[in-house]
Amino acid sequence: MAVEKVKEYFRGTGIEVIELPESSATVELAAEALHTEPDQIAKTLSFLVDGKPVLIVMAGMARVDNHKYKEYFHKKAMMIPHDQVEAYIGHAPGGVCPFAVKEDVTVYLDASLRCHEVVYPAAGSGNSAVRITLSQLEQYSGYQAWIDVTK
Repeated sequence: MAVEKVKEYFRGTGIEVIELPESSATVELAAEALHTEPDQIAKTLSFLVDGKPVLIVMAGMARVDNHKYKEYFHKKAMMIPHDQVEAYIGHAPGGVCPFAVKEDVTVYLDASLRCHEVVYPAAGSGNSAVRITLSQLEQYSGYQAWIDVTK
């Protein structure tokens, strides 16, 4: 199970995977379950760019700005089809996160996250999360770059 891979990934780091009794598969559900604001949920969206998987981690209430996305990637935004996400990323929808992903996945962090000191990304399942600072997110996500592709 992907959540077990994420737990192993964080073993010895001091970052604890939070497993919830209820679903945290959407921003709204995660915010309610974690008793935080929806914007503090770090949602991770999966795209294909030139046939390669890309993850963009952004603030919970942020939305992709198609113009900014196209300016950065030089392609129209194309999300990975729901039924193919796990094959490309290693995590199923609802649990997609930038940790313990397949080797060919490129991770980007969106500027929308910068208004928070602490965020809550998923941790490999639809009922898990981690509480993480932005510097820890940088350290453990293996991110390529900070980008600005949201409105």
